[in-house]
Amino acid sequence: MDFDPSRVSYGRLLDVFWRSHNPFARVRSRQYMAAVFCHGPDQLAQARASRRRQGAASGRKVTTAVLPAAAFYLAEDYHQKYHLRQHAFALREFQRMYPRTRDLIDSTAATRVNAYLGGEGDLERLKREIGGFGLSSSAAATLLDIVVRRS
Repeated sequence: MDFDPSRVSYGRLLDVFWRSHNPFARVRSRQYMAAVFCHGPDQLAQARASRRRQGAASGRKVTTAVLPAAAFYLAEDYHQKYHLRQHAFALREFQRMYPRTRDLIDSTAATRVNAYLGGEGDLERLKREIGGFGLSSSAAATLLDIVVRRS
């Protein structure tokens, strides 16, 4: 993900990261490991400190790696927008808007809908922003219904 430090601090980003995954999960392969990739010594120090806090607060061994950033490769297309791909109505909508897979992957709207379908975000925020996603009225209603049922 790209982040704009003028809009969100790196520390806040780390807080969200630690809440968004299981930092104690067994690492099955390097390809699927959870990791924080850091740009520069300041980010590396912050990430290591946040990792230590996670371990200290839980009394458990944190398996999430903290590593210097290196070359980055996108996952295969079928791994992109996972939650969106589990809901045919949403995938059809975004494939209509973005016939090229790369454009779908890069779409902020598709990313936001993917997050809602994955259980992130609340109903009030969705109601405020759903009009900007470009969804048909039917797809918007289905998305709202999914989030309402989850609430």
